[in-house]
Amino acid sequence: MYFGMLLISLGLNAQNDNPKYDAELAAALGADDYGMKTYVFVILKTGDNTSKDEEKRNTSFAGHMKNISQLVKEDKLVIAGPMLKNDKNYRGIFILNVDNLEAAEDLLATDPAIKDGYIAYEMYPWYGSAAISEYLEASDKVWKIKP
Repeated sequence: MYFGMLLISLGLNAQNDNPKYDAELAAALGADDYGMKTYVFVILKTGDNTSKDEEKRNTSFAGHMKNISQLVKEDKLVIAGPMLKNDKNYRGIFILNVDNLEAAEDLLATDPAIKDGYIAYEMYPWYGSAAISEYLEASDKVWKIKP
């Protein structure tokens, strides 16, 4: 009898051992019991388009930046940023707030620089903190000069 009560007690404690747990926030962010969720991690690379048409390239990359802003507004892009110089032709990363590669493909197809072949990409399912999108509000308060 005592052993059964001990197991029940341990089971109840294991279900919520975080005193700061906020069930409403966890549900809103799509968190599992570990505070995690699935995203798609995208590595942006130099594409095959080697055109010398500077106007077309500039237009395409302006559209790329506009698309990034739009995906953030839609809560589909939670992290984006350029890579520093490297030997793999990696240009940047995205962490997309979708849980499968097909949905990520659809989002990437909206990017003019990708459509025009200036940027290529690799995608991977990624399991990370459901709270990473929460940094966006703070990140908008720390830049002084718009990138």
